[in-house]
Amino acid sequence: MSLFDLTIRNVKRNFRLYSIYLMSMIIGVIIQYTFSSLMYNKDIIDALQNRELFQTGVAIASVVIFLFIIFFILYANSFFMRQRKKEFGMYLLYGLNERQLVRMIFYETLVMGAISLVVGILLGGLLSKLFGMLLMNLMQYDQVISLSFPIGAMATAAGVILLIALIVSAQSYILVNRVQLTELFHAKQKAEKPVRVSPVMAVLAVLLIGIALFLICSGQYSAVWQDYGVFSLIATAIGIVGGTYLFFRQFAGWLLQLISRGRKYHEGNTVLWTSSLRFQIRGNTLNLTFISLFSAVIVMLLCFVTINYKVQFEAVGRNVPNSIAYESLDSATNQKIDEMIKGSDHDIHYHLKPEALVVEPVTERGIAFDNPEYYVPGLWLISQKDYNELIGLRGDKQKVELKGMEAVALSQGSDFPKRYSAGETPDFKVKAVGEKTFTIVEKKDYAYLGWATDPVLSMDKKPPVFVISDEAYGQLSGGTEKKGFEIYGLSDAKNAEELSKQVHGMVVDHNQAAYYSSFADIYSKQIESSSLLLFAAGFLALIATFALASVIYFKQLREATDERLQYAILRKMGIHNRQFRSVIRKQLLFVFLPPIVLGMLYSWTIIKYYILDSVTDFPELPGIVWSIIGVFFFIYLVFYVSSANLYYRIINQNP
Repeated sequence: MSLFDLTIRNVKRNFRLYSIYLMSMIIGVIIQYTFSSLMYNKDIIDALQNRELFQTGVAIASVVIFLFIIFFILYANSFFMRQRKKEFGMYLLYGLNERQLVRMIFYETLVMGAISLVVGILLGGLLSKLFGMLLMNLMQYDQVISLSFPIGAMATAAGVILLIALIVSAQSYILVNRVQLTELFHAKQKAEKPVRVSPVMAVLAVLLIGIALFLICSGQYSAVWQDYGVFSLIATAIGIVGGTYLFFRQFAGWLLQLISRGRKYHEGNTVLWTSSLRFQIRGNTLNLTFISLFSAVIVMLLCFVTINYKVQFEAVGRNVPNSIAYESLDSATNQKIDEMIKGSDHDIHYHLKPEALVVEPVTERGIAFDNPEYYVPGLWLISQKDYNELIGLRGDKQKVELKGMEAVALSQGSDFPKRYSAGETPDFKVKAVGEKTFTIVEKKDYAYLGWATDPVLSMDKKPPVFVISDEAYGQLSGGTEKKGFEIYGLSDAKNAEELSKQVHGMVVDHNQAAYYSSFADIYSKQIESSSLLLFAAGFLALIATFALASVIYFKQLREATDERLQYAILRKMGIHNRQFRSVIRKQLLFVFLPPIVLGMLYSWTIIKYYILDSVTDFPELPGIVWSIIGVFFFIYLVFYVSSANLYYRIINQNP
């Protein structure tokens, strides 16, 4: 009988055992094919404005996803190989050498890989259409996505399977080469020792976690972060990492020890599930610590990109509020541009021609603008009348009423907007017909003109704008340099990329340094990039969650296999199946629940106090964050129920 024939017989004879490993490979192929096929989908590529950015982003995300798939499958393979150590020992005893054994494993992996490839591509093709539609929906594009099976995506999936087969073979060769024959027969009989626990270390675990949460909840603007930022960061990191490790290493063991000393310890099935857990603490500590910390990171990443996506739609309008705005040129060029816009598919809602006084600031601009280096030099003064007219057309509640030398600084994107009370208003001097001093009554997070943009290079710098009273504007307008502007409000401004390119070309040809800004220049780039980031992060979070949950899942299945003999003895002692199910549920709940609860607690507190508190204008965001956390809990619940059922089936098999 050849090695290949032996491989086929092994797969047929042990299909139940192989099915767990096969399912892992199928899931890996589905995920890899579904994501990579998006990069080759012609319908998606045709709909995008920034194709190169999309393909680069998908390629990078595919590599990260591939690494998680490798981790997921290798962990599944380690469980699979452990269950077959006695079988490998028999093969070696009957004359097969290590190389023949590894070749057999390689053939097995190829056979299962071929099955996974066919099933994964078929299911992945259907899912790629679904996820393609989801991606277009995120980008708000009305693009029909057809069902397709790109050759490039299939070749990538086949390459992944071949690479997995090679890595698994190398892993198997190391395992077989390093382990003695007698160890293969007795591999499952090695028992872990219970960890020595200390009440002091258990209390320290809770104390470290409590300190970390206290520092996080104090907020980024508190004294501990403003005055002792580095120290607070180090203390928080130590509290979370060290506290989590000690929680699973000491606090969990101490809690189980307390339960074992209780009066009702020997009543019911408490003694059964607690005694087993006490012996598992040593082997589970690092796994559960890693799962808690990494799940917190994954949830924070997903929540951050989701919040970024939700905020981005309004943020684009805040950063670039005008459909098209540019510095006035000569009358002939302005007329040509106006005719071009009127001849486009975009109706003109309004066309304003305001002016601004150009002055030199004497006072440091940092008083009026956050991060003044992001603004063009100088200072532009807009009259209250022109400002309120445009704000009225926009429908924004940002109108101002000023008198005398009062001014409002439009500090677009400010983290600290402020309306000054009487006695706190700062003075701001400018050079305009001599020196003039304005009183800043408000620093407003709002844009009149918005960032200067370019259809290719995206955003450049912001204009530094003061809104001043009509009275002050009239006094200064006589001998002060002026800039005129053409501001258009258009229908369907987000799809005006081609029109923007034409208008921008005419403006730049006439005056290279002229101000130009267009909503369409930023919208497609920002929305497509944030949508792709959310899509990739969601995909990555889903895979990472499955990978992390599988760490617990396969660890418990290994322990179930090792404990079959003990459960067989208990069955002979009269323990019923109902009690076994209860013991398994409680034991696995103690393993599955704490890491996900700790991870979600860390992620929620950080998101709440460092992200949500900064975007209070979006009341729907907390609900979105809780929904993401709920999905993570649901995935872990599915793994918990699945592993409990499979654990029960394993212990009912003959040891």
